Amino acid sequence: MLTYPLSGSSSELVLNVLTMVLNQGKPLDRAYSHNFSGLKLAPDEQGRITLVVGDLLRRLNLYCFLAQVNIDNFEREGSKVLNAWHYFHGLDLPKMQYSLQIDAKQVDKLITDAKQQAALWDGCPQWLDDLGQTQLKDMWSDERAALAKAPKRYIRVNPLKCTRDELKKRLAKEGIETTEVEGVDSALEVTSNSALFRSDSFKEGWFEQQDAGSQMVADAVNAKPGMRVVDACAGAGGKTLHIAAQMQGKGRLLAMDVEQWKLDNLKTRAKRAGAHNVETRIIASSKTIKRLKLSADRVLLDVPCSGLGVLKRNPDAKWRDTPERLPVLVDLQKQILQSYSRMVKVDGMLIYATCSIMPEENSLQVQAFLAENPHFEFIDEEHIYVADKGFDGFYLARMRRITE
Repeated sequence: MLTYPLSGSSSELVLNVLTMVLNQGKPLDRAYSHNFSGLKLAPDEQGRITLVVGDLLRRLNLYCFLAQVNIDNFEREGSKVLNAWHYFHGLDLPKMQYSLQIDAKQVDKLITDAKQQAALWDGCPQWLDDLGQTQLKDMWSDERAALAKAPKRYIRVNPLKCTRDELKKRLAKEGIETTEVEGVDSALEVTSNSALFRSDSFKEGWFEQQDAGSQMVADAVNAKPGMRVVDACAGAGGKTLHIAAQMQGKGRLLAMDVEQWKLDNLKTRAKRAGAHNVETRIIASSKTIKRLKLSADRVLLDVPCSGLGVLKRNPDAKWRDTPERLPVLVDLQKQILQSYSRMVKVDGMLIYATCSIMPEENSLQVQAFLAENPHFEFIDEEHIYVADKGFDGFYLARMRRITE
């Protein structure tokens, strides 16, 4: 956390970013891009701004409660919320040109009141708290508290270029401190506030930024050199590149998605990583899937989901999503499982994954699929909960096709 308050100009940037997210409906990454574009911010100052924005979004309802500001009015009264945030963390209030002041005695009383409301203290909106209690029961309180914490920074070593020890030593020479992650052999945690993407190690493809929990999902694919592997919901390709490293560049790795721009980004990343066996293909229609029937040794379905396991990293989703979106996603997941599983050949493996911690998207979805598809058998599953190791939350299940 900060040890001294934000400057006036940085405070204005924080408010501008949050206004774009909360009042204009912009994704957080685009709000950052818009506000940072053309500015010559030092890396540490940009880091301070993103730290404050992230913490405000993770517990936005708490800070709005302390400031007595309705979230819908953030554009007009955001300065008061930012002042309450500084006061809450024991910092002097920032010097802004226009600022709504807070009553310190009132905030002290409201802090005492908030401590008695667990969901509010954890920055959890009511719709999410209701959903979590319904689906996770007694586990939810620990998960809710864990989702209110700042995410750690993890990177994945690229074995096509180096070993983890070689990467660790090179990063140290570049002023980037890291530590090994227990139980995830491909991961390093970045423990210094360093500009990762300006390092030569990154530019030369020695690592990718990827959460340790996400790396565990790709590990479960267990792809071997010479296999034919399909990553059918590849997106920008973090797990694709991990799988390519497992295959040592040998065999065929088909990365598929419904959005071409994501595949274009993947091509750039694959070139930097030296992952030469990656082939991208747009899913133009159901015919794209039918042509690959019974052809793959491994099919990874990292399906569209609620993202409720990665709220530490994407906290704006708390204030943008609604409970009505979940049933739509669950239906889409079911359709993808049913359709895309046709690509798995006999004795091949289907890996279903989400970045959610909700059973409706995870184990219940898999159970329903297996009940309707006896030509697949269950192998195992893994729940990666946020409260366990501090990773993002994920789920994966592995199934084997036993007959056509």
